[in-house]
Amino acid sequence: MDTPGIHSSLSIANKAVLITGAYGLIGRTIAEAFLQQGARVVLADIAVTHQEAIQNRLAGQFSPEQFLLHHLDITDEASCQAVVAATVARFGALDVLINNAAIDAKFDKANTGKVNQSRFEQYPVELLRKSVDVNLTGTVIMTQQACRQMLVQGKGNIINVASTYSMVAPNQSLYDFGQGVQQYKPIDYIASKSFIPNFTRYIATFYAQEGIRCNAIVPHAIFNNHEEAFLTNFSRLSPLGRMCEREELIGPFTFLASEASSYMTGSVLSVDGGWTAW
Repeated sequence: MDTPGIHSSLSIANKAVLITGAYGLIGRTIAEAFLQQGARVVLADIAVTHQEAIQNRLAGQFSPEQFLLHHLDITDEASCQAVVAATVARFGALDVLINNAAIDAKFDKANTGKVNQSRFEQYPVELLRKSVDVNLTGTVIMTQQACRQMLVQGKGNIINVASTYSMVAPNQSLYDFGQGVQQYKPIDYIASKSFIPNFTRYIATFYAQEGIRCNAIVPHAIFNNHEEAFLTNFSRLSPLGRMCEREELIGPFTFLASEASSYMTGSVLSVDGGWTAW
């Protein structure tokens, strides 16, 4: 009798993976999980605040030859070109690009006070332009540079990180915490992330005959020390009645990065607790 085990198609061992926005909650979680599965990972991010701590944490668990931390500004073509070149120089190829970098107004305890709470008709245009520059234009630039390398290789896999708010509008009652002041999920994120699903389809069909696949994943509401008022609202509005634990993203990302998803391109995979089913 054969010994039960994980199907080989789900393996991401030795794949060279570039993750943008890699120092954030999702980026760090996926990077570490991929390293644990034997992938070779480039963690790229514009922020440097946590870089030393992340470097030390990873160095305590993995061989230095298995990962690389690299500064990246996805709005700058030269920076995107440089991180692709560094990936190829270190690992010989770029097998998987995860477009995770984005500006997002977050409502955990550490970030709620930083959100611009202007209503739509008063929302500052400069903030909209900044988010479009990163979330839309930056994603295009980074993907262009990755595709150039993937065309040379004759294969590649791109995973875009979308949002439930690229699928449905925000239920603004989620952000009413009963304090007499309505807060809002602002328009800049919705406007700039809404292009991701169709951009995914564009890349998927454009390169379908050239060995490059492109799919998107739609995570929603990753728990990160949120206030009780937010948790109460969220549990009332979500079919599963709770937020997502960061570890629950590992399986879906692994699936899309592996050959188990080899017949998928142009797909948008929701990991949202049923949020967009209502």
